[in-house]
Parts: sequence; structure tokens; C-alpha cells
Amino acid sequence: MKLRKLSAATALLATGALVLSGCTPGGDNGDADGADTGNGETSGNTDAFNAEGQQFTTEPEDTGKADTSDLETMDDEISVSMGEIEFVGYNGSTPESYSVYNSTVVNRIFEGFGYWGTDNVWYANEDFGSYEVVSEDPFTVEYTIGEDVSWSDGTPVTVADYVLDWAYQNASLTNSDDEPLFNGISQTYGERVLEGPQGDPEGKTFTIEYTEPFADWEIMVNSTLPAHVVAEQSDMELDELVTAVREADTDALEPAAEFWNEGWLTDPGTLPDEELIPVTGPYTLDNWQAGESLTITANEEYWGNAPGTERIVFRFVNDGQHVQALENGDLNVARPQATVDTRGQLERLEDQIVLHEGEAATWEHLDFNFIEGGAFADSLELREAFAMCVPRQQIVSNLVEPVNPEATVLNARESLTFEENYEDIVSESYDGTYDEVDIEGAAEILEAEDAVGTEVRIGYAAPNPRRTDTVAEIKASCDEAGFEIVDSGSEDFFGPGGAQETGDYEVALFAWAGSGQVVSGQNIYSTDRPQNYGGYSNETVDDLFNQLATTEDADEQQEIIIGIEQELWGDLFGIPLYVHPQLSGSDISISNVRDTASQDQIVWNAEQWQRAE
Repeated sequence: MKLRKLSAATALLATGALVLSGCTPGGDNGDADGADTGNGETSGNTDAFNAEGQQFTTEPEDTGKADTSDLETMDDEISVSMGEIEFVGYNGSTPESYSVYNSTVVNRIFEGFGYWGTDNVWYANEDFGSYEVVSEDPFTVEYTIGEDVSWSDGTPVTVADYVLDWAYQNASLTNSDDEPLFNGISQTYGERVLEGPQGDPEGKTFTIEYTEPFADWEIMVNSTLPAHVVAEQSDMELDELVTAVREADTDALEPAAEFWNEGWLTDPGTLPDEELIPVTGPYTLDNWQAGESLTITANEEYWGNAPGTERIVFRFVNDGQHVQALENGDLNVARPQATVDTRGQLERLEDQIVLHEGEAATWEHLDFNFIEGGAFADSLELREAFAMCVPRQQIVSNLVEPVNPEATVLNARESLTFEENYEDIVSESYDGTYDEVDIEGAAEILEAEDAVGTEVRIGYAAPNPRRTDTVAEIKASCDEAGFEIVDSGSEDFFGPGGAQETGDYEVALFAWAGSGQVVSGQNIYSTDRPQNYGGYSNETVDDLFNQLATTEDADEQQEIIIGIEQELWGDLFGIPLYVHPQLSGSDISISNVRDTASQDQIVWNAEQWQRAE
């Protein structure tokens, strides 16, 4: 079973939570996450990435995982690097641990009801369980967990685990200060399913009833954290924990929430005690060397297909060193930053590695700051003048085409250039106004608004050479029109107390990592949503996203998305630039390595990797 969805702007499925938000903005290697990609098919592979010379133990039939039921675990070690950012922790659903980097590890240790394929098609994980709509009014879904599905400590996965999964996403469970008990990254589940999972806590079948139909229902419930561990660490019986959740007994739940929030947090290099971190996936957390590596080891109690390799080692290596490490054999798989230099270096290793190339579901953009007092906050005219002088085509031609010759300027936010619906959406929502640079027109607006010399601080997470070059291209053009462009890139731009948080900027330059979710953009563009960083507000956009969330018909969804795009272009919420190119390399001897546009990146099927004998 698979379901193709319209792709939305941002999202991260971390340990199963439906997170209607984008990953933490950062460098190019840090914000790549999903949709429907397309650079061709090679070697009989149905993936959307070119990858000459790939080896397979089982040839994939589609963009989902191949059938590797005959695979036997090899006593071997495969090293991979997604970058140098440190692993954070076992619980990937808190604001502190919510990132692409952390999820590339965490999603290897937890299984759930489904996963994203290489082109952001959602595949049901029938080995884990099944789900089906059992009522349209009220909209109700029934889930059945596989009989053999268990935690690595031998405890069966049951309905109780999914009651806890709902609880941490339920903002109505509050403490004495009227703040959510659980420090979760998402509250969507609790907002749309008021009573939580219904069923015997010790059983394998439960239902959830929505307040109204929901476009992203199929990915609302996926994997979960261990309720039996939370109960034990809170001096509760498991049935007491479930009862406390169902009766909204927040006093009784406080110890459980405290452990959920903090009990799995440790210092870098220190894993929690083994009994606190059971897993449902093919690998367990094994060895963490702070600043160096994290090793995951085959789960001896795994109920599913055996993983191909005993140990996968995530090495925290600067992406500038990835190619050399691949050449030396210190890394077997790596995803460096996609630059023209990196591409050339990887191509020179053609006898040693497989080059995976395509487009990530990650898109670069400039967002205006609408917070009161900002230069652009109350002036559509100045936003228009800035958009007129931003040399979008020049940026793509100079900075992206050398890596991806097929790259084009992006003219939408809720659909990416390689998606089937992109041209239809753009043709009805964008009239080409900002295709060509218009210095004279921008200068006329600045004169008319008595705004010549307006300072525009463009903030981004530095160091990042491509973004530095982007700002330089904008400065050369927009200064000529009468703006004063200032490069305000800084290491802490998106950090606590940084310029983004304090609103100390005019324009932010970063990327959102997309996904196959339909309404994930709501968290960015709707009023007062957590990732609406610039304080934008438009009642029509708010209403359209609410309509989108309750619409399951794909044609209706597209019409609503067109309306959203029209509003965002009309207001100039921001300026889309381009879709990110993506490059990865893998040792030619490693079978079953496949790159993907989705947030899990090239490690999405790491449990299937195996060195050829």
C-alpha cells in the first residue's frame, strides 16, 4: 500500500510524531528533508536519483524498501557520516532533540506503521501492523499492531504505548502554570483527536476518532516511545499511567511527564542505562563517543527482517572531509554539502564509489520580518522593490546550476519544481512579476516611498559559503537600486537569543525541508504558529490552511494550495529561490544504498546495507 500526497513546505517525522513544522534551519547539510524528486532512473532502479554502478542484494521494485527477507546479518561494520553535528538523544520528539541529524539515527531504532520512500511516497509498514478507516462520520481509524512486535527488552508493543504517544502531543494536559506537561515538539494529534486511542491498554488494536476529517490522517500515528519505561520510572503501574492520561489526571501525570521530558537526556558521549532505552527497530544504541561517533548494533530481539550489517557507525565528520574519508575508507557512505567542488571530487573516485545525485526536498528562500518596527513590516511597496532587485536567476545560474545543470528558479512554496503538480500550481498563482531583475522599477519605488538607503540586514546561519555568495549577489544588485544590503550571517542567527529569535533582522535566508505532508506549511504561514518566525498574519491564509487540513480530495487540495500561493505572492511573505541539489557517495562494495529526497536522507534504509562478499 502506498499513498502519494501533495508535498507541503516543511515537516519532520521524528520517532513517529506528526510534526507540522520544519526542521531547525541551518546549513545546507542540516536542513534537508522531503517530496517527490526526479533526476532519472538508472541500473533498473526506480529511485529518482542517478546512481550508476549500484549493487543490490534484491532489486527494488518501487521507491519503497526492497524485500530483504532473505538477508542474513553480516558480522561487519559500515561507517556513515551525515555531518559533524553531535547526536542529541533517544527521545527525538523534544525541542532540544528535534533535528534532522538526530532523527537520522533515532529513526533507525524505532519502527512504526509507515515510512517515506525515496520520492516521499508514504508506504505502510505491513510488517509492523495495519490501519484502516472504519468510519467516515465521525472520521475514525483503526490500528492493529503486529502480534510479534515488541520492545528489545521483550515487552510487547501495545495500545498503552500509543496512549502515551497521544499524551505527549496533547496541549490540554497542563501543569499548575497552565503550560503543557509534556515538552513535545507537536500538539497536532491532541488538537484533532480529543479522546486519544481507544482500546484495551494491554491489547494490540485501538481506534482514534478525529473531530473532523484530516488530510494527513495516514501519517498521524507511526512509532512511539516505551510507556512501560515511563511508568516504571514514575513509580506507576502501566495501567495507572494509561488511566491518568485518559482521565486527564495531570497531578498523577507530572512524574511521568518529568521523566519523558528529561529522563532520557544525557551529556554527549553518555547513553542512558540500557533498560531505559529499549527499541522497536532493527538496531539498538550501543556506543557513543562524544564528538566522534555513535554506533548502533543489530537488535537481537528484533521481530522483523534481519538487518544486513551488525554495526552501523555514525561518524561526526565535517562535510568538507567526507570525500577524503571515502577515498581513505574511513567512511563507507557520506552526504557532503552539494557544491561543484564536491561533485568533481566525487566524480574522480568513480572506480571506488557510487555517486548518488538528485534533488532534495529542501528549498532555499528569503523571508521578510513582519514584526512591528521593521523596514518591511508595514510596507508592501518596499517588499516589492526588494523582490524586484533580487537576482534569482543569476543566483541559480551561478551557485546551483554548476552542481545541478537542470536547476531552475523556484516559484512556489507548497510545491517543488520536480513535483507533478508544480507547473499547474504556479501557472495559476504566480504571474512572473519577479522573473527578471528590475533595478529601475525598484529605484522608483524607493524614491516614491522616501526610502533610499534603507538598510536590509540579511541574516543566515554562518559559515555557509553558498549563502554568503547569495547575499553578495543580492547586494550587488539591490544596492544599485538604492537599498543598503548588509551581510548579517552569524553562527547563532537561529540559536537561543540569536537575531532570528529577537527579530533583529530585515530578511532571513535559509531553507525549509519539505515532506509529503499536506498541511505542514500551516505551521509557517498561519498566524501565531510556532515557526511563523517573522510574525506574518493573513486571515485568508489562516482560513485556507484550515480548509486544507480537512480536505482529503487531491483536486480540492490543489485548488486550496493555489489560493494559498496567490495570497503569499500577493503579500510577498517571502521570496522562494531554488530547490537544493543533493549529492552523496557510497563505497562501491556496499549493496542496497539508495539516496532519497526525504528527511532521513541516504540512511533511510541503512538496515538493508551490506558489504558484498
